[in-house]
Amino acid sequence: MSEVIKALNGLLSWELTSIDQYTSHSEQYADWGFQKLYERINHEAEDERGHAKLLIERILFLGGRPDLESRHALPDADTVPEMLAADLQLERENAAALRKAIQLCEQQRDFVSRNVLVGILQDTEEDHAYWLEQQLGLIHRLSLERYLQAMM
Repeated sequence: MSEVIKALNGLLSWELTSIDQYTSHSEQYADWGFQKLYERINHEAEDERGHAKLLIERILFLGGRPDLESRHALPDADTVPEMLAADLQLERENAAALRKAIQLCEQQRDFVSRNVLVGILQDTEEDHAYWLEQQLGLIHRLSLERYLQAMM
């Protein structure tokens, strides 16, 4: 189980990084007057908090100690498209780590942890990443100016 705990702590670092990044981006959007972007990205931060809670609970159940200090580097993004693209990249990297951890859980026959991770992966791919891809597509199709008008 120590390998699973290590993998879960690795995933926790992605979730904590996501919370930090989404919180920073949502507050920038609010400061710039993009209320719709603020609301959605702030909601994403809350989703990530829920994912982190699930991981912490599972780590504790398995007898491990949650690593609440480790983070990945935050991107240097200064515009809405850069921020959305950075968020999408974060989700893709998190999804890749989730897939690897799911495989490990299957090998270790820890199907409860596997099921928790599958739920997080589904949320990551079908909600977070999909929405971010849509927004970048809208910017491309509508123009940045029209997109930003719609986000006010």
